[in-house]
Amino acid sequence: MSMHTARAVLAGAILSLSLPLAVLAKGPESVARLAAQLSPAVVNIATTQHIAGNAGQQYPTAPEGSPLGDMFDDLNPNQGQGPTAEQEARSLGSGFIIDANGTIVTNNHVIEGADDIQVFLTDGTRLKAKLVGADDKADLAVLKVEAGHPLPFVEFGDSDAAEVGDWVMAIGNPFGLGGSVTLGIVSARNRDIQSGPYDDFIQTDAAINQGNSGGPLFNMDGKVVGINTAIIARGGSSLGIGFAVPVNLAQPVVRQLAEYGETRRGWLGVGIQEVTEDIAQSLGRPNSNGAMVVDVTKTGPADGVLEQGDVILQFNGKTIAKLKDLPRFVAETAVGQDVVVKVLRQGQEQELHVTLGRLEVGEQIVAAAHPSTVTPGPDPETPAGPAPGLKDMLGVDVAPIDEAAKKTYSLSGEEKGVVITDVAKGSDAEKHGLIAGLVISEVNQQKVLTVADITEKVGAAKEAGRPAVLFKVLDPAGNSRFIAVKLN
Repeated sequence: MSMHTARAVLAGAILSLSLPLAVLAKGPESVARLAAQLSPAVVNIATTQHIAGNAGQQYPTAPEGSPLGDMFDDLNPNQGQGPTAEQEARSLGSGFIIDANGTIVTNNHVIEGADDIQVFLTDGTRLKAKLVGADDKADLAVLKVEAGHPLPFVEFGDSDAAEVGDWVMAIGNPFGLGGSVTLGIVSARNRDIQSGPYDDFIQTDAAINQGNSGGPLFNMDGKVVGINTAIIARGGSSLGIGFAVPVNLAQPVVRQLAEYGETRRGWLGVGIQEVTEDIAQSLGRPNSNGAMVVDVTKTGPADGVLEQGDVILQFNGKTIAKLKDLPRFVAETAVGQDVVVKVLRQGQEQELHVTLGRLEVGEQIVAAAHPSTVTPGPDPETPAGPAPGLKDMLGVDVAPIDEAAKKTYSLSGEEKGVVITDVAKGSDAEKHGLIAGLVISEVNQQKVLTVADITEKVGAAKEAGRPAVLFKVLDPAGNSRFIAVKLN
């Protein structure tokens, strides 16, 4: 075989190997038919909020020569009166119709504080919308319009089936440019952007800008898998990172808002904290899954069932991989439902039954029980009597809760345990927030009442080869939390 022939065969082999990859890499040839089918169910939303006095913002104007100039002028309440007459704030957003009767889903932040809500259909029809209900925790709202005839609508899909790399399409009203269609992929799942207690966003690179909020994110079957809510932006423009509320999280909220005008979320009645790597090591756990119970609300659903120090591993069969999983799973569960909670208690796994209460009621109970939080002040003078050896092992000194300690650290006398009197600079204890004045009531989930108790239990943990010790600490306000401190 000649060198020329060999090169030709090799080139053909490379080409044949590359063809399947090229086929796999192709996106949809066109979404024109899908966009035309779905767009009539996507609406533009304009809101008005009346501002007292002359505190309003000047109403925006369209760029010179823009075909949207007439629309902006029609919507401007001060047309011909000059900018100083503006006493109304306006916002633009998106939404989508979910039934023929005119039920519309959007974001809460699109309509929040609005005195008037107008919905614009793709055929130019303007309808006054009524707010049925809104929820700031999930940033969702449900509106209702009366059109006098059946309206086009879209259906919810399964957001859990939307995988990273799947094609998705957004339709909305960016910058007032209604009916805009953008295409991209699911970039990531389960994003927590610290916007609320139930963050579990779908991340997409489909272009989403201001005004897209509340609009739908479709899969290629034409089903809504997300509600476009937030962007990472610079100067108000998209940087190709948008976030959508997954519809599997949104649907229960939408149903409750549509039916009751408010949410009715499940409530377990516990305060929780993260299981850190140090805490997991102190408990002999192979991973940091779960949520640690630091407080059980009196008269709440879990009162008398769950205990402080329990690590919740599963809720109703769902594994708690990270702290935020538990509040979301509980909130998605019906009020009054009996659920199975799997916990780790004293090194043993147990399954317990709890009948869920209602979160909205529980929040009032918790607020009444904890009207304020007191944070310990700077380290005061250290009383005499530190425990021998503890500072070498843990970086802390402790003392009994006697009259001198009560006065020095403003303790009520109700606390049971020992008080921290000093924390070594640069120690692991200091890094984890231990300071003088905090009370240690448990070591490795065992109660301590004296300095001898804590010394014995810390020494036992060191002899057993434990890398860390788990403390339960209380502040002067009675708030408790668990902190794992590495042994030296």
